[in-house]
Amino acid sequence: MIFEQENELRLRAPFPWFGGKSLIASLVWPRFGDVRNYVEPFAGSLACLLLRPRMVEGTETVNDLDGMVANFWRALQAVPAEVAQYADWPVNECDLHARHLWLVNEGRRHVERLKTEPDYFDAKIAGWWVWGCCQWIGRGWCEHPEWKQLPHLGDAGRGVHRPSQKLHDYIGLLAARLRRVRVCCGDWSRVCGPTPTVKQGLTAVFLDPPYDQHEKLYAVETNVSAAVRRWCLERGDDKLIRIALCGYEGEGHEELEQHGWDVLEWKANGGYGSQGTDRPGAANAARERIWFSPCCLPAVAAATLFDGVAT
Repeated sequence: MIFEQENELRLRAPFPWFGGKSLIASLVWPRFGDVRNYVEPFAGSLACLLLRPRMVEGTETVNDLDGMVANFWRALQAVPAEVAQYADWPVNECDLHARHLWLVNEGRRHVERLKTEPDYFDAKIAGWWVWGCCQWIGRGWCEHPEWKQLPHLGDAGRGVHRPSQKLHDYIGLLAARLRRVRVCCGDWSRVCGPTPTVKQGLTAVFLDPPYDQHEKLYAVETNVSAAVRRWCLERGDDKLIRIALCGYEGEGHEELEQHGWDVLEWKANGGYGSQGTDRPGAANAARERIWFSPCCLPAVAAATLFDGVAT
């Protein structure tokens, strides 16, 4: 079965992602258990979904407000060979700046169609976008047309910068895993209503919204973190929903603990912002938390349920 192969390979997105949660997927899934329905409203790199330890019959839905992200996963799901073809390109600074400019101006207009056309995708935009993600250092890729950046020169095997055949094979594995995953593009709340959640059966919802202190990194300032917390408070006692909410200590999510939520501390790598002990990323890495709703499996019972399951 293809999912058993993927489990051994520990599938991950073929691009770096700020705030990705691959380090904690093995801590989250034992608390979720074998749910019939899974929802990831802030898709990003799909770290939690791709590291699901076992496959069950049911539904999986992912969503991202950023059309570039949603387009990549939708195109990879439908035409993986075409995405790999466009992504398979050498490191080139001139091409990086030219494609960045085109994607910001033309590409974003194209991917807006994802919000109104459920079957739309563009393989060239997907391939160029992921190729650029793996060259661009830090933030800013596909955000502002005037921004430029020296390509990432330190690791030839980073992201999609791997031998052509391995890249095509790997994207093929990702496409197989995502074959039946529903990819949405829009506001997170659209996939958190009764129809996409509890009406599908026992549901797990993995919430990784932009943290309050870092919302500027997502090109727009919002109050999405607080809105997600309010949703969690409203749905936390629903026996058909198991929720995991990621955030920082001191962000306001501690309120959930007064309503029976468990909190787990963990430490992130911190990415570029963690270089040096005086950098914000190094300090924030120790503030990472996951809050689990009261209806999640207890930590001890969850560990027993998943004994022997590769993660």
